[in-house]
Amino acid sequence: MAKTLNKKAGKRGRPRKTSVKLNKKELFSALRVMMTSRFTDDKHLILVKQGKSFFHIGVSGHEAIQTAIGLQLQERDWAWGYYRDMALSYAKGMTAREYFLSAFAKEDCPATGGRQMPCHYGNPAHNIPTHSSPTGTQFLSATGTALANKKNGTNEVVYTASGDGTISQGEFYEAVNWANKDRLGVLFCVQDNRWAISVKRDQQTMGGDASDMFVGYENLLRLRVDGTDYVESFKIVKEAIAYIRAGKGPVLLHADTERLLPHSSSDDQRKYRDKADLEKGANERDPLKKLIEHILSNKIATEKEIDKLKKEIKTQIDEAADWAWSQADPKAENATKEVFANLSTRDLPYAESDPSTGDKIVLVDAINHGLREEMRLNEKIVVFGEDVADPKGGVFTATRGLSDEFGRERVFNSPLAEASIAGVAFGMSVSGYKPVVEIQFGDYIWPAFMQYKNEIATMRYRSNGGYSSAVVTRVAVGGYIHGGLCHSQNIESIFAHIPGILIAYPSNAMDAKGLIKTACRLQDPVLFCEHKGMYRLPFASTIEPDENYLVPFGKARIFKEGEDVTIITYGMGVKLAADAVKKLEKEMNKTVEIIDLRTIVPWDKEAVAESVKKTGRAFILHEDTMTVSVSSEIMAFIASECFTDLDAPVRRLTAKDSHIPYHPNYEAEVLPSAEKVYTELVRLLNF
Repeated sequence: MAKTLNKKAGKRGRPRKTSVKLNKKELFSALRVMMTSRFTDDKHLILVKQGKSFFHIGVSGHEAIQTAIGLQLQERDWAWGYYRDMALSYAKGMTAREYFLSAFAKEDCPATGGRQMPCHYGNPAHNIPTHSSPTGTQFLSATGTALANKKNGTNEVVYTASGDGTISQGEFYEAVNWANKDRLGVLFCVQDNRWAISVKRDQQTMGGDASDMFVGYENLLRLRVDGTDYVESFKIVKEAIAYIRAGKGPVLLHADTERLLPHSSSDDQRKYRDKADLEKGANERDPLKKLIEHILSNKIATEKEIDKLKKEIKTQIDEAADWAWSQADPKAENATKEVFANLSTRDLPYAESDPSTGDKIVLVDAINHGLREEMRLNEKIVVFGEDVADPKGGVFTATRGLSDEFGRERVFNSPLAEASIAGVAFGMSVSGYKPVVEIQFGDYIWPAFMQYKNEIATMRYRSNGGYSSAVVTRVAVGGYIHGGLCHSQNIESIFAHIPGILIAYPSNAMDAKGLIKTACRLQDPVLFCEHKGMYRLPFASTIEPDENYLVPFGKARIFKEGEDVTIITYGMGVKLAADAVKKLEKEMNKTVEIIDLRTIVPWDKEAVAESVKKTGRAFILHEDTMTVSVSSEIMAFIASECFTDLDAPVRRLTAKDSHIPYHPNYEAEVLPSAEKVYTELVRLLNF
């Protein structure tokens, strides 16, 4: 029986009466979707046993609630589902042929093009962003898309779902919090089959109703339904969708379902579920059986009509599987395509000439001005993060004045939750916005790491180019400010290991402005590292370039020319190198070339190779720790590609493999300095 909960008191109210009555055509539409889903499960498991497919996650037992939702969603509505959402996908427009293209990982699979395991649904034609594998990340994605819809002034429903085990994830609570706060049109559907893989619900969560945890959320409508009963599910979903379309806020729908199959084809639930429990579920909680019984007992159709439909659908499933098996496999040479956009970062209309006249500007203000100029050009740019709105304008004032000029619709404060910032930005970007978000300190980006690694970085690739996620993340990094362990970290080497994310790390105001403007125009996600010790450092101040100045990613700048040794560096390393070289060139009859990489992904291999060929010696300098760092990659490249040009071993100076301590004596010991650079350069030149 469907039940509506009192939002404020958190008590179950009486079931709401509804005049909804489903006719034969409507019930057979649902029956068709549910049968198609069930028989797809059966067929796919046979294919796994035959070795034609390698993985399967079933929907059996969840069909009723998914079909009830899917058939009431419109084409314009969004579905950020999860790996069990086959019936929802069928109801929203997926075909059996498309399903089996995914089952066989075929080249033309509209969800992933063979890049992901089966049961990761997606199709841009139906507003189903390609699913990822992590559990719970989709809640924030849906919230971001709903926020985009609200800013567009539309009332699309954004569906998102998971099993009951996934509501243990913190991002579930973050998403409901944000959706309630901003009255967003998200339909959160918890499909509760009482099991989280092999763990019972009462060992996984508080048990009971998921919505009990949100008492007092004024805008959140909380509903519960027997998700194995199609008729009741249809009624309660109708109420939920009407609530969302009226702009009242989000809905949390707790649907009790049954898991009729093991968690996946790699699982055997007989090892941990009682035989009696399995038999009861199959006999009493099978949604397909219950819908057929409803149709027959109410004399809506005959057994003969139902058997005819079964035969028709099974034939269609067999045909679809045979057809998909005959389709082309992905070509090996395309395996690394769609990691980044096809648009080269050098294809933009760059203006790289250094300005010779104008006012000087500090690095932090250059970023502010660059953002301001891009926001005037592109109304889809939104800026948000912790404390970014006026009057504060961010901890370092990088966004000061932006909300005053563009309003709180485009520049706004987020909850104090980094995963929320990244996840909501991701959902907005997929639906056409260009979020430029701020993570206040690099040291606190780690709660959002899942969003960056498995969502933002992979969207273009996992959807085979069907979707992109061009989020720009500004983040303050670096030491030399006596910030201790959690206000001094550099993070570029960790993120550089993630395919799909571009990384900028400017050392001066001119480049900071040119790079942030470029980042705002690219189709890929960008991690924009801003050294807080350089925000107002005189060394980093330059004459401000005009609004046409753009800096390409992957093109280094020759900060200083020289003949005897090449220093490859970025960020604060440029200043340390410049200071050390002044002393060295006074004392030795040598000249040093300093290359400022400006971007880490991509980095300018051509400039490095050309310089090393000229000087014969290479020295790499950066502030991050040494082991498995950016310098490791550059050294490997030089050793491989420039070996015959070298007159000495490649050397480097980095921070020590340590956390950065608070006391100045400790900090100076761990971090690079101009004096240390000088010592290492002399050693290299004397080799």
